[in-house]
Formats: sequence, structure tokens, C-alpha cells
Amino acid sequence: MAKSKAKRMRDKLTREGRRNPELGRSPFAAADLRTRRTKTKQELLNQSKHKQKNLISYYGEDGSFLLARSSSACHIYEVGA
Repeated sequence: MAKSKAKRMRDKLTREGRRNPELGRSPFAAADLRTRRTKTKQELLNQSKHKQKNLISYYGEDGSFLLARSSSACHIYEVGA
């Protein structure tokens, strides 16, 4: 297999007694730091459970509400119920 131009330059610097640029690389440069795992059965069930969350019980039929402010308090009224 052929050497790349960068690899040839690094080899030339090493032959001439100069410092090899590969030594300046971080040890984490080639490492894959991501943790990979498959989801458990419980995680898959929880994921689908929260996607089908029913908002009718919180905000009424169409999910709308009215926020009214008075001088002393804030009142919430359901609309369309």
C-alpha cells in the first residue's frame, strides 16, 4: 500500500533528527469515547409510554386555557369544556 504525503513528511522529519509530530497528538485522538449499548426492555416501554401521554386530563377537551391577571392574583380558567 502506498504511503500518504503526510506520512512521508513525518518519516523524513524523523530521519533528519527532528521531532515527530505524531508525538504531539493527544492519547484520546484515536479513542472512541462514546458508550454504546442497546436499550433495555423497560427503557423501550417507558419511551413509548411517554409518547402517548394524554393531555386531555390536564387542560380539558382541546388543550386550551385562559390566563387572567388581576391586581392581586393570577387565575386560570379552562376554555371549551
